[in-house]
Amino acid sequence: MRFSPLIDALIEAFRCLPGVGPKTAQRMAFHLLLKDRAKGQELADTIADAVQQVGQCEQCRTLSEQKLCNICSNSKRDSSLLCVVETPADILAIEQTSIYSGHYFVLMGHLSPLDGIGPSHLGMDELYQRIEGVKELIIATNHTIEGEATAHYIFEMVKSLPLRVSRIAHGIPMGGELEMTDARTLADALSGRRAIE
Repeated sequence: MRFSPLIDALIEAFRCLPGVGPKTAQRMAFHLLLKDRAKGQELADTIADAVQQVGQCEQCRTLSEQKLCNICSNSKRDSSLLCVVETPADILAIEQTSIYSGHYFVLMGHLSPLDGIGPSHLGMDELYQRIEGVKELIIATNHTIEGEATAHYIFEMVKSLPLRVSRIAHGIPMGGELEMTDARTLADALSGRRAIE
């Protein structure tokens, strides 16, 4: 069933969001039009402002309204540590642990030859330049085939430089049960084991 052109356009606009199908988009559109037009206007204004004003940090490439994001402009951060992540959301996840105080570099994706995404799309040249003065490069790409390929590429790119290169550990999640864990995750956990201190 088709509604008026504007309602159809609103429903279709919501469908651009990840995980939002036709029914969810329709529910969102009707909610804003029937129950909360003020919030709908606030949402529209906020989206317009963000699309116009949010760019990328000149140093780490995360999303930022300023030339340098809050992390890169913070003089208390440890500039000898550089953590490479795939997305700005990964920074938020790491920051929530409250145990990392270094800087970041955001690839904005991972190597994916099938999708036409190569090293130049991920800013590998910029990453190489950012390594100056860094003592440890922490590769925190996802533990997927593409993430592992990206991690390997970065390691090969920097292995001749005088710095420590590390990879985030992976394995059994806290609260996870061995019998419910897939073989690959269990193998990674066993091979990445460390001594108990």
